[in-house]
Amino acid sequence: MIVVMEKGASQEQVQHMVERVEGLGLKAHVIVGTERTVIAAIGVKREETRQSLESGPGVAEVVPILAPYKVASREVKKDPTQIVVGGLHVGAGAVGVIAGPCSVESEEQIVQTARAVKAAGASALRGGAFKPRTSPYSFQGLKEQGLKFLASAREETGLAIVTEVMSTEDVELVAKYADVLQIGARNMQNYRLLEAVGHTRNAVLLKRGPSATMEELLLAAEYILNEGNTQVMLCERGIRTFENHTRFTLPLASVPYLHHKTHLPVVVDPSHGTGHTYLVPDMAVASVAAGADGLILEVHPDPEKAMSDGYQSLSIPQFEATMLRCRKIAEAIGKQFG
Repeated sequence: MIVVMEKGASQEQVQHMVERVEGLGLKAHVIVGTERTVIAAIGVKREETRQSLESGPGVAEVVPILAPYKVASREVKKDPTQIVVGGLHVGAGAVGVIAGPCSVESEEQIVQTARAVKAAGASALRGGAFKPRTSPYSFQGLKEQGLKFLASAREETGLAIVTEVMSTEDVELVAKYADVLQIGARNMQNYRLLEAVGHTRNAVLLKRGPSATMEELLLAAEYILNEGNTQVMLCERGIRTFENHTRFTLPLASVPYLHHKTHLPVVVDPSHGTGHTYLVPDMAVASVAAGADGLILEVHPDPEKAMSDGYQSLSIPQFEATMLRCRKIAEAIGKQFG
């Protein structure tokens, strides 16, 4: 249920209703909008519960939440959410750009890339320290040493750090170094991991699984939100289909669809969504035109020598050219870019 407070309801009235909701055995999520504050009351609902809450001080009305995902729904929060992490702004009219290599390979490589992507207009640096690889013989990442290299790049450039966390045991360690915790596609339905990052106060970038529906993606986000972490970004990174001309199929219709269903910002990953460098710039531009709130792009100073995903990584000059094109589209549709 949604407890809609009256315009001008006091903080004391809001807190009183939170206590009422929790006293009824429900979980309370307070969402402050531009005009009103609402309280999402999550749990088993009964008609007498609704009537009890409607009588509370400062309450305008109590209405049901129809969507299976409660806190993520537009029914609960009509205004789009903006995630702000340092200089990274994603959502509510801002298009944030996250760029960097698939894997952190050395301090020199990650710092060089950070300088270049910042100069081109990126506001966050991506880079994998823990790498989920299909083959156990592939490069698995530098782990904590890679996190330290990312921290060095942040210290020099000021870019927010986005990196993947793969297990509940690593959440505390990764959260110590990263600004944004990425949940990779393989872990979208690792519910214990989702709950663990929900206990942190780091922003979270949640990638769609390659065979996940929109509802499954939103319910995965709900696990994080339900633990109290409201800083969640959804990421469309492509799904598996019968097509083989690209690594995955990048369905950009998911961007406006998600905006219709949720207040959470939507980021697009054209690098994994296509798997081919030559396709990434056009799909990045198309993503911005479709209304994406952010881009996450793989960029490497020398893609031919990359230890992973070089075939879908942009070089520095290619990234600079892509940024110029995307900025023009963002300005044309009235969004702030970079």
